[in-house]
Amino acid sequence: MPELLPYQDRELSVERRTEDLMSRMTVEEMVGQLVQADGRKQAAEQVRDGRVGSFLHILGPTTLELQKLAEKTGLGIPLLFGIDAIHGHGFWEGATVFPTQLSLSCSWNPELLEVMGRITAKEMLCTGLHWTFSPVLCLARDMRWGRVGETFGEDPHLLGVLGKALVRGYQGNSISDPDSVIACAKHFAGYSETVGGRDASEAELSERKLRTYFLPPFHEMVKAGCKSFMTAYQCIDGVACVVNRWLLTDVLRGEWGFQGFVVTDWNNVGRTHTEQGLYASIEEAVPPSLRAGNDMIMVTPEFYDAALSQLRKGKLAKEDVELACRRVLSHKFEFGLFDHKRYPPLNKVPEVVGSPQHREPLLRCALESIVLLKNERPENASKRILPLSSNIRHLALLGPNADDILAQLGDWSFGSGQAGLNTGGHPRHLVSTVRDGVREKARTRAITVDYERGCDVMSDDLSHIARAAELAAACDVAIVVVGDVLAQIGETRDRYELDLTGGQMPLLEAVKKTGTPLVVVLINSKPLCIPWVAEHADAIIEAFNPGMRGGEAIAEILFGEANPMGKLTVSFPAAVGQQPVYYQQIPGWHGNKHNNYTNKPLFAFGYGLSYTTYTSDRLELSRRELRRGESVEVSVNVKNSGGRPGTEIVQLYLNDVFSSLSTPEKTLKAYQRVHLERGQTETVRFQLTPEDLSFIGRDGRPLTEPGEFEVMVGSSSRDEDLLRARFTLLDE
Repeated sequence: MPELLPYQDRELSVERRTEDLMSRMTVEEMVGQLVQADGRKQAAEQVRDGRVGSFLHILGPTTLELQKLAEKTGLGIPLLFGIDAIHGHGFWEGATVFPTQLSLSCSWNPELLEVMGRITAKEMLCTGLHWTFSPVLCLARDMRWGRVGETFGEDPHLLGVLGKALVRGYQGNSISDPDSVIACAKHFAGYSETVGGRDASEAELSERKLRTYFLPPFHEMVKAGCKSFMTAYQCIDGVACVVNRWLLTDVLRGEWGFQGFVVTDWNNVGRTHTEQGLYASIEEAVPPSLRAGNDMIMVTPEFYDAALSQLRKGKLAKEDVELACRRVLSHKFEFGLFDHKRYPPLNKVPEVVGSPQHREPLLRCALESIVLLKNERPENASKRILPLSSNIRHLALLGPNADDILAQLGDWSFGSGQAGLNTGGHPRHLVSTVRDGVREKARTRAITVDYERGCDVMSDDLSHIARAAELAAACDVAIVVVGDVLAQIGETRDRYELDLTGGQMPLLEAVKKTGTPLVVVLINSKPLCIPWVAEHADAIIEAFNPGMRGGEAIAEILFGEANPMGKLTVSFPAAVGQQPVYYQQIPGWHGNKHNNYTNKPLFAFGYGLSYTTYTSDRLELSRRELRRGESVEVSVNVKNSGGRPGTEIVQLYLNDVFSSLSTPEKTLKAYQRVHLERGQTETVRFQLTPEDLSFIGRDGRPLTEPGEFEVMVGSSSRDEDLLRARFTLLDE
């Protein structure tokens, strides 16, 4: 047996193996390791030529073939395979597709995010993939932006909590574990704050604003050990993130101590020339991209030749190439690619991918994420239509999203088009639509269900609305499922309006005129402007994109088998021009309204109803005065005063009453999910630390000032839902 070279010896440290391997590499081979290529184009040729270190958008047997081909090259450096597994391994036929990030975030339950990450990792590995471009840590603050549904909502604290859980799910205890994959925090940073909600353009962000809202969730990913970051597309103050050394090196690696590697987004380097007009050629863009701190370049086909050309001209330092290559290789060693190869166990795909054990959590994920927005009759606020009465014998199920699989699964799954995979999509029997769920529950109760689509989301054809209204008029209750579809969401699909499109509003109005109680179910990628629905519907359920068993979960909510517990993680504007309506408003808006619209959202962050009633009282602080470095305990009694058990999400917000720089009126600092039986009271306790009292100063560093602080605890961010108390930080 031939003697092992040091880099092949698994007994040696990652550092020593990496340095030994690099000492044997040509500069061409090093540049090749920085290339992530689209695996659908000349993949084998690139491997044989040593021009690639990673692929994306290929799965299954092809990954095995390419990995074995890489073994036969000079140094046998293995390939790293990545994919956008955002809410499940959605681009593999039959895989487990969870609710989208926005949907699942409404559970406020990090345990569910960790479960999703763990299952996704196992299914990815079976199909040859090592690296998921997830979690998405962008803040959703402008609903026109096409990618709202990929986010965890509008709050930095909640993004951090849920993002860390998802990273734990993907990476487990270590990326060297055989059932772990590499997580990737994206898009770093401020990507969602582009002007006018326009994807990938200019973000008008000061350093203070960036550090206050947009950087904290990413800092939490570093603390959680996330192994890779992805660079954002847009410019900040004229500088593209992909060439922003302050962001990628000074902050990420210097201040935070990030030890992972950084990948650009798709053709991020190339578009600085072709779209952003920052460099006269792609060649010119290569040196600043590497100097800034990027280690792997995603799908800029010209990068390899451009980098070698700039090296020959002396415009790209070899040291920059070596540094990036070292980071890529060290993670390949740590991940185990050189040792146990990570060959995909394709024979296990049938028993692992989409297995009953993996599908089982889908129902719980959907149930805990569904938000009850309204449950009262417009003509009688004390009368509720949900859960549906046992006396109901005849239902009308209407609307374009009642039986639309692709709309229900959402973006980054089959039909959304990013991967361009040729397949029929997920098997129909694996997905429960609202139509499926309602029919099954109704069957066991001897309830007749009449179904009519009624209209389309993207068409103005109203010819079927009369039939839908006729069915509604003959029924005890009409359930109308509306929202948006894949053609309206995702990358490059920003919207100038947020209304219910096509024939959806005429359908709702026609059903309302029949006098039959109207229940509206929303399946949508983002908050829509629905003031008419908020006023006229008898009940509103928000499901966003609830995943494969979403229809079953919605039916359980409708029929009262489950008690709604979700809370919004993003605020609903009443009109597109009313934005911004996110809860972290800065005080001082003169007049507090846009003509007829106040600054209050239609439905607020943290809001969500239940079939039971929760009451809170006795908000108490452990001290009313404290000195620097001291903490304060906050306690509140929460009682389930209704008729059934349920889970309440108790939220704590803080306001620095008078500060030398502008600060939000309220900021979420902590929350707890509390399960309460009927009549049960529990004392919920929070600890506010000195760090919670700080805000970002003009120098970009945390600043804590003496003075009054207001604590707010309750069921949502709405003023009317909060108990208040104050304490003073003494000036020493």
